[in-house]
Amino acid sequence: MIVLHYTAMATAEAARDRLCDPEAEVSSHYLIAENGHIWQLVPEEQRAWHAGAGQWGDVSDVNSRSIGIELANRGDHPFSEPQMAALERLMAQIMMRWSIVPERVIGHSDMAIGRKSDPGPRFDWQRLALQGLAVWPESGACAGDFATDARAFGYPSVGAVDELLAAVRLRFRPWAKGPLDEQDRALMHDLASRYPVDRKAFTA
Repeated sequence: MIVLHYTAMATAEAARDRLCDPEAEVSSHYLIAENGHIWQLVPEEQRAWHAGAGQWGDVSDVNSRSIGIELANRGDHPFSEPQMAALERLMAQIMMRWSIVPERVIGHSDMAIGRKSDPGPRFDWQRLALQGLAVWPESGACAGDFATDARAFGYPSVGAVDELLAAVRLRFRPWAKGPLDEQDRALMHDLASRYPVDRKAFTA
């Protein structure tokens, strides 16, 4: 998989120093600055400590099955064009090298529901999907059972539907407010129908 993050730090250099500090006990394979500069901090074939506790599909040790990419961003402002362009080039290369399909590109918030919010509401997932680097729901889909479909797509099971809804909306409907509605159900049913998580591949 690929897991996308934001750094939530003031500068890319500060984030780089923290990611390279053994005492911080956090790392990622790549860090991309606002100007598009890319640092490779961990070889792709080695395990980085970027995901932490969480789950996607049946995988609970996401660190061992993923490449982590950190984007220098505080989380409250748009991602720059040079940064997004650099991310897209890097992702295309990684996905080709490791045969990663678009549905196995996720955000930290997808696998760590209620604990993490990155890459956040300002990140343009639809832009990635248009280039085949992620997935995006199609409009006009029929509605289904929200929690069941979310689990089929890959989201972990959680006790509170509100937490699951918040995670799904953060990625696909960051402007949405209020209780679970038909559009939430429809988009999740569409994603589950077209991109059911391959649990056999995840547990191999």
